[in-house]
Amino acid sequence: MGLISSLGFAGFFIGLLIAQYLLNRKGPAAPVLTGLAAATLGLGVVALAPNPTVLAAGVSLAASSAGFAWTPFNDAVHRKIRDTDRPTALSEISTGTSVGVMLAAAIALGMVFTGLDWRICWGVFALLALASLIGNWTALRPVGRAPEAAPDASWRMLLQQSAVPLFGLAFVFGITSSIYISFAADHFSQSSLLGMPNSAVPSVVFLSYGFFGLAGLLTGSIRDRIGLAPLVQLLLLAAATSFALAALLSDSWTALVISAGLQGINVMMTSAVLAFWSEKLFPSLPSMSFTATLLATASGSVIGPSFAGLVLKGPGPEIAFLGAAAIPLIAACALRQSWITEHALEPA
Repeated sequence: MGLISSLGFAGFFIGLLIAQYLLNRKGPAAPVLTGLAAATLGLGVVALAPNPTVLAAGVSLAASSAGFAWTPFNDAVHRKIRDTDRPTALSEISTGTSVGVMLAAAIALGMVFTGLDWRICWGVFALLALASLIGNWTALRPVGRAPEAAPDASWRMLLQQSAVPLFGLAFVFGITSSIYISFAADHFSQSSLLGMPNSAVPSVVFLSYGFFGLAGLLTGSIRDRIGLAPLVQLLLLAAATSFALAALLSDSWTALVISAGLQGINVMMTSAVLAFWSEKLFPSLPSMSFTATLLATASGSVIGPSFAGLVLKGPGPEIAFLGAAAIPLIAACALRQSWITEHALEPA
C-alpha cells in the first residue's frame, strides 16, 4: 500500500513539472485538459486493472491530474482576480477538493451497503472525470496564456532564505497528509468499531475529512484575524492531534470523527495557505513559485507513505502514527513567528 501511494504521488510530482511547461507555452487550458484526460484514463485503468502492477500505474496516472490542474487554476486567479480577493478565491479552489472527497466517500459507502463491485465505483469516477474534461474544455478555450515572463526567469530566483519556511511547511505537509490519506482509513477499519461493518469505516473517515475540510473556505478570513504565523502553527498542531488520536483511540467513533475532521481542516487550509503565501512572496512569479511549493509537497508525499509503510509492517500502526504526529508537532514548536513574512521578495 505504501509503495502504491508513493507511486501515485510521484505521478503528482511529474504532473507539476509538465504543467508548468505547458502553462508557460500554451496557457492554462492545455495542462488542465491534459490533467483531466489523465484522470479519466487513470481511473478507467484502475477500474479494469487485472493485477496490482496495472492498478498502481492507473493510480499514478490519475494522481498526476492534480499536478497538471492545480497551478493553472491558481495562475488564472492571479491574472483575473483582484489582489484583495485572491486569498478567498485560492481558498475556494483548494477547498473544492472537500466536495469531491465527500462524493467519493458517499459512493464508496453506497457500494458497501448495496454490494456493488468496487470496479463499478471506479468506473463512475472515470465518467465524472470525463464530464469534467468536457466542461472545462468548453470553459477554458477562451483563456489565453499569461504574458511572457522575464527572459532570465529561473527556478534559482526562488532560492531565498525568507522562503525556507514556506517550502519547509510544504514538505512537512506533503509527508503528513499523504500518510494519513494512505493509511488512516484502513487503520480505523481494523479497530472493531461498533455499529457498522468494518468495510464501511473508511467511507466515514473520508466523509468526516471532506465535511470538516470545508472550513478551508474560511482560511483567508482567519489569516486576516490572527495572522499567518499563528495560523500555520495551529494547522501543524491540528495535524499532530489528528495522528495522535488515530494512534491512541482508534476504537472510538468520536476520535475517528475528530481525527479525520482535524486532518481535513489541516489539508484544505494548508493548501490554501501555500497558494496565497507563495503568491505574496513572489508576486512576479506566481505560477513558478506555487509550482516550486507544490514540488516540495509532492516530494514529501512520495517519501511519507513508503517510510510509514515500513514502520507499519515492523513496530506497528501505533508507532507509525505517533511518529507521523511528531513531525508537525516538532515543526510547530520549532517555528518562530519572526521567520514568517508575507512581504514580496526580490528575485535572487
